[in-house]
Amino acid sequence: MMQLQHPLEARGARFDLHGHYQPQYRQVVEAFIENFAVEEEVGAAVGIMVNSKWVVDLWGGWRNAGMTTPWDAHTTVCMMSVAKGVTAICFNMLIARGLVHPDDRVTQYWPEYGQNGKANTLIRHFLDHTAAVPVLTTNTLWPGAMFDREAMIHALEQQEPLWEIGTKAAYHVHHQGFLLGEIMRRITGTTVGPFLRQQITDPLQAEYWIGRMSAAEQATVAEVMPNMNARLFAAKDHEDHTSLRSLAFKQNPLEPWATTMNSAIWKTCEIASGSGHGNARGVAKIYGALGNGGSLDGVTLMGRSDIDAMTTEQHNQTEQLQDRPYHQALGILLNTPEAVYMGPNRRSFGHHGLGGSIGFCDPDAGIGFAYCCNKMHAVGTNGPRAKRLIDALYSCG
Repeated sequence: MMQLQHPLEARGARFDLHGHYQPQYRQVVEAFIENFAVEEEVGAAVGIMVNSKWVVDLWGGWRNAGMTTPWDAHTTVCMMSVAKGVTAICFNMLIARGLVHPDDRVTQYWPEYGQNGKANTLIRHFLDHTAAVPVLTTNTLWPGAMFDREAMIHALEQQEPLWEIGTKAAYHVHHQGFLLGEIMRRITGTTVGPFLRQQITDPLQAEYWIGRMSAAEQATVAEVMPNMNARLFAAKDHEDHTSLRSLAFKQNPLEPWATTMNSAIWKTCEIASGSGHGNARGVAKIYGALGNGGSLDGVTLMGRSDIDAMTTEQHNQTEQLQDRPYHQALGILLNTPEAVYMGPNRRSFGHHGLGGSIGFCDPDAGIGFAYCCNKMHAVGTNGPRAKRLIDALYSCG
């Protein structure tokens, strides 16, 4: 592996970029440098595995807006809805073990969920965003209620479906993690965060966690700088208050999002749809295992047939909450270039996060890829910075 030590003067600041890479992947290094030179990058990292081997592991910039603390090799950051992909992997491990089936009724495991017209909800409806409960309308909650797991579960039990279940997709932006997590708890006795740690990240030694972060783990976290022009953040102030986007943030935290997302509660609570913290190396390692047939370093997450089942397309709709087209699989997104770009291969799968982070696997090329950043963009896709890195990766083939 070649070593990168690159000081860069750009936009009136200095950015020190570091890492390791295989020489044939130098174009990814150039793309990483270019992101800092021409985009609004403050701190970032990119990790890439190919056929179970590291080919790129880069990081650099600053952990904070004041540019006083360098982003180092073990810096982590909130990667937002990248958590949905990781949560889906956890849940599909239960499916692979025969503990649950996508066509099972939810009430088989969670009888209380069948209230108010939801008795026919299937597990797959939670996974593919067609459960028709993307927002709360029956029992709206107080600001900050998203940090009260029991309150959220009770409200979801009481919520009426907003349309016929299974007919229309709408991004369950906060709710998917609570829904899948409750099924997981009923089956295994533990929710997503502990399962992830016990079954995936600790065995793989991958730096990525959903909730319950220790003081030492919290100490590595970079400051998040959300772009409040992003459609989800802006909806409650600039859209009809009956829109799904606006209602999705009805349970906003008491403090502004920029404060909340850098608070201790955001790191310790389990919002399995969005509060995952980690780095590119950790997420690339998870997807690298899947790109290697489901196993890495003696740790098996699932088999090839289980990966095929997880990534079977369930629908291709323009989902109703953000008006974005998605090739949707079982909790995992399939490559949808106009919304979430994962390179040239249609079978690539993973999940992006609000602001630009992304993790994905290309099973045909054996790739596990992840990119994370702390300065978020406001575009509706996974953005120009990730795209530049992805295009550079595939140009090295």
